[in-house]
Amino acid sequence: MKAEIISVGTEILMGNIVNTNAAYISAGLAGLGISCYYQSVVGDNDKRLVEVFNEAAKRADIVILSGGLGPTEDDLTKETVARAMDKELVLDDKAWKQIQKFFEKRNLKLTDNNKKQAYVPKGAKVMYNKNGTAPGIIMESDTVTAILLPGPPGELIPMWDDQVTPYLREKSGDVFFSETVKICGSGESFVETDLKDLIDAQSNPTIATYAKTGEVHVRVTARAESEKDARKLVKPIVKEIKKRFGSKIFTTDDSVTLEASVMQLLNENRLTLSTAESLTGGMTTGRLINVPGASDVIKMGFITYSNKSKRKYLGVKRSTLEKYGAVSEQCAKEMVKGCAAAAKSDVAISLTGIAGPDGGTDEKPVGLTYIGVSVLGSIKVKKFLFSGEREKIRESAVAAALTLLRQCLLENLTERTFADKQ
Repeated sequence: MKAEIISVGTEILMGNIVNTNAAYISAGLAGLGISCYYQSVVGDNDKRLVEVFNEAAKRADIVILSGGLGPTEDDLTKETVARAMDKELVLDDKAWKQIQKFFEKRNLKLTDNNKKQAYVPKGAKVMYNKNGTAPGIIMESDTVTAILLPGPPGELIPMWDDQVTPYLREKSGDVFFSETVKICGSGESFVETDLKDLIDAQSNPTIATYAKTGEVHVRVTARAESEKDARKLVKPIVKEIKKRFGSKIFTTDDSVTLEASVMQLLNENRLTLSTAESLTGGMTTGRLINVPGASDVIKMGFITYSNKSKRKYLGVKRSTLEKYGAVSEQCAKEMVKGCAAAAKSDVAISLTGIAGPDGGTDEKPVGLTYIGVSVLGSIKVKKFLFSGEREKIRESAVAAALTLLRQCLLENLTERTFADKQ
């Protein structure tokens, strides 16, 4: 079964909003084992939209459209697709009542054009919207199924999860099961190379790699008559991936982030953490604090952007700064040592570097970063050279810091456990 995605909205074409809906739907299709070979973005124009839809309908069994279901004149998706599929629009009483309640509950004035959203193609399956006013629609014909979803992600995502996914799962007949192996400390090309034999031999299950900043996710998806059988197909592949990447795998749980895995290690071992950040300006601490229960682990965070603050709060020596500079292995080491001492924490991390776009030299180019980690007094400093724009460099530094922190925790905690057993 093949699907195609059409995102509707001039604001997407103009770059006013980022098209996160297509990414979410694509991931959902992959998890269901449904192939998606084409994606399109089209503005709020009925002529161009019908052209794009008709072309998609020739290539795919399912065409999924997001956006253009609002109450204004330029919201044309429903009317255009209904006309293309020769469907008459009729008033859906339940949808109209829901829209009226939505406005009454919020003490908002209902206008005439709001009723437009309650008209649906005759015979279509209506997906009532619990988070907004526009109902979703599923239209079926002998050759293609069109699925229309509202544009706002806060409406689209729950409708996709609660209503579209079960529909597609039932339509496909087979059951799909996916497991995602999340890897840190290895680039996508390395991961793909190391899994090339498995990828080349794939049929069922399928293996797909997805790169994120500082991480690679490997999704293994199997199709079978039951979930139990699909799980059996996935299990040996995941086991082999674990064998090849070992401790670089931080989770196989879709809901667990890299920072959550680090916080879990700290929590389980009753260790406290403090941070000292220069070029990242608190971004590392921010990601860690996003994890529930962070208050039990994080003691203190220092943003020491200037040399003066590094000396005053972290005890970095003036002579170190004068001889080696703020962006140096020596400075990162003194920062992390001083951070742990000032906060009286078991674990500490430091970051110092040049985010750009200015400030780089031949000796110390933009992107040069030093990250220090202290675990129970054992200190490790690592040098990195990141590329890209300023924000990309800072994001890469945070990901590398979390990865190095996790690596140092695993190394030191393993050594401590071994020593305790002697």
